[in-house]
Amino acid sequence: MGALIYSLCALTSLLCAVLLFRSYAVFRHRILLWSGLSFSILFFNNGLVVVDKVVFPDIDLATWRLLCSLIALLPLLYGLIWEED
Repeated sequence: MGALIYSLCALTSLLCAVLLFRSYAVFRHRILLWSGLSFSILFFNNGLVVVDKVVFPDIDLATWRLLCSLIALLPLLYGLIWEED
């Protein structure tokens, strides 16, 4: 059951990233770009959760998952602080 939930979380992140990039292509608001980048990295992070918990349960990838989460927040943080409309 956990594998299904982890996979659905990854697919949800991917769907959010795709929708944000499509909206950016239409409206050209830079915050949509930064949010799409964040969600695409969060998709990779959720993929790491699947690998960590389902594929290789004996190997602890918690440090890599936390690092990936931090990297995922950086584009959104940059967009919120330094971008102006």
